[in-house]
Amino acid sequence: MKNTKNQKLRIDVQSEIGKLDAVLLHTPGPEVENMTPRMAQRALYSDILNLSIAQKEYEQIEGVLAKVARIYQVRDLLAKVLDQPAARQELITKICIAEKAGGCFDTLMAMSTPQLVKALIEGLPARIDTLTAFLNEDYYSLFPLYNFYFTRDSSVTIGNNALICRMANQVRAREAMIMDAIYRNSGAFECGTIDLQNDVPAQGKLFIEGGDVQIVRDDILVIGNGMRTSAAGIDALARRFCELCPEGKKHILVQQLPSSPESFIHLDMVFTMLDRDKCLAFEPLILRDRSYRTVHITLEDGRVSRIRGVSGLLPALRSLGLDLEPVSCGGSTDSWVQEREQWHSGSNMFAFAPGKVLCYARNEATLQEMDRHGFEVLAARDVMSGKKKLEDYAKCCVTIQGSELPRGGGGARCMTMPLARKAVEW
Repeated sequence: MKNTKNQKLRIDVQSEIGKLDAVLLHTPGPEVENMTPRMAQRALYSDILNLSIAQKEYEQIEGVLAKVARIYQVRDLLAKVLDQPAARQELITKICIAEKAGGCFDTLMAMSTPQLVKALIEGLPARIDTLTAFLNEDYYSLFPLYNFYFTRDSSVTIGNNALICRMANQVRAREAMIMDAIYRNSGAFECGTIDLQNDVPAQGKLFIEGGDVQIVRDDILVIGNGMRTSAAGIDALARRFCELCPEGKKHILVQQLPSSPESFIHLDMVFTMLDRDKCLAFEPLILRDRSYRTVHITLEDGRVSRIRGVSGLLPALRSLGLDLEPVSCGGSTDSWVQEREQWHSGSNMFAFAPGKVLCYARNEATLQEMDRHGFEVLAARDVMSGKKKLEDYAKCCVTIQGSELPRGGGGARCMTMPLARKAVEW
């Protein structure tokens, strides 16, 4: 269902699996094609996309989720921000300072709202009016936001708050600035914001991205520590978590991740929640490899009371009352297939209700494993047409076609930012 109501939505996300009420999406547009193979690596892509096919695939994500939730689109919300003169000036100023593009300020401010939305997302081509500009290899004064269709990464909804992430790569920093402006100034949401942009770590670099942060239960965060989320970033989030929840006991479980290959970019590439008692896991890392540490941080009455190493993510969750049965990405018998399907985001599923998830159709071994664990495998097209009704299934796995979208390096969870979910009865 499209968002047609004018009242503010109260942000409320207390789990990874609660029934979805509202979600933020960004349909990929010309920005994903505004690159050359030479630029792909800087854009954090492993390949360039065919936009027309990617959009057809993305239509299936939006079509399925429209059956169950209110959908908000980044472009629409950004336009609401830019229609307000003060908010427009604030956002453009931040962007121009961060991207050393002060010469673009007047040009951007003079644009109409539709033109400015386009420039901030699809990129602002450089004006070639000097020899210096002509000899510069950069075609853009403001680069396109190639990765913005992965709405999960630049912000995290935790309870009634939006965490504005501090991105590991400068090419994605504008995404977080736009999301901050949307939560604060679009008029669409009722929520607090947690902005880590000005936090100064005691040591190390501070960065944190939403693909690494999972709200497993209202008192448990599971966070990946790897290429995109640093120890300093997790410490900063822990401090804010203490401030937001000064009473009672909370837990942060930190799972270290390999620094390569790039398919291990975020925690949700190796672990996602499926149901109250089931998770999807890349078995070689989550269940077998003990060379990457799992750390349990306990928060009590607004402070860190204990930090200790534990024997693995699933045993740590079990000790907190969540006994999860793992479903293996790529199946549990062939390590080659496991690696191949993990590479293509086989572990990256999005739960839109307990036991009901969205994923790519290409990961056939993973889908066979889901079927063995009682999940009915449905095609997105059948759900969209009404041939299959989601309410008829206790557990289901809705599959979208994915030949182009995975080239950007993510799956269904990466492409969805939940804004409100129903509470889960554990």
